Amino acid sequence: MLVSLWEFFYGHFFRFWMKWLLRQMTGKCELQRIFDTYVGAQRTHRIENSLTYSKNKVLQKATCVVQNEVDRCVEDIMKEKNINPEKDASFKICMKMCLLQITGYKQLFLDVESVRKRPYDSDNLQHEELLMKLWNLLMPTKKLKARISKQWAEIGFQGDDPKTDFRGMGILGLINLVYFSENYTSEAHQILSRSNHPKLGYSYAIVGINLTEMAYSLLKSEALKFHLYNFVPGIPTMEHFHQFYCYLVYEFDKFWFEEEPESIMYFNLYREKFHEKIKGLLLDCNVALTLKV
Repeated sequence: MLVSLWEFFYGHFFRFWMKWLLRQMTGKCELQRIFDTYVGAQRTHRIENSLTYSKNKVLQKATCVVQNEVDRCVEDIMKEKNINPEKDASFKICMKMCLLQITGYKQLFLDVESVRKRPYDSDNLQHEELLMKLWNLLMPTKKLKARISKQWAEIGFQGDDPKTDFRGMGILGLINLVYFSENYTSEAHQILSRSNHPKLGYSYAIVGINLTEMAYSLLKSEALKFHLYNFVPGIPTMEHFHQFYCYLVYEFDKFWFEEEPESIMYFNLYREKFHEKIKGLLLDCNVALTLKV
């Protein structure tokens, strides 16, 4: 109750008069003061909040512009806030970078969601080729005897036909598995080997798909904002999402063996424990989770 009252009075009265007072004292608007005070993800995050909660329609719409309208949007903001480009030459550059990050994050989620919704199709030649590529990357010295085969269990699929394991994350799960195996081949081989441990083993591909869901849910909940705002100085792309997935795969394997679960039956418990650990790291405004090998 008290929290709700504070939010109401802050949003409708206190914030307005505080901004007015600071403008009279500094001669600068809130956006300019943010640029003067903060850097990195903290700067972008504060700019995003300032625009979102502004009563000015031009500023509110700024967080939803498409990429090719960003320059014009920056000009509109400067006009609305009476910012002289000659007196504040850096404002235009800083605002453009922030808007590219803010709108880029929104577009990245839409791109990831689009791929996730695309089911694996065994009649799609590209999908089938991608699946075979995964096998060849992980098992370069062993030939797959048949498309539907018990051999798939050797890289951590549940059944004879991997397509059934991609239901939850669609083709996105396969794309992530291939990306890690192609860009971090030696690490993928090492983790696959460790996943066959007689006591601490787990299903490599299934866990990989599960970590795709984790990466996706963190992106959807906007928990990746600090990470991406620090890691990417411009527009975040699918490449950056894949890179974060690779970080999760590598770190989860280390986490699993450090924890030494009694059985794979406790996977969900340890998966959630790992999830909470990552969410905790992502709360740091200076965070940038990159795979270091």
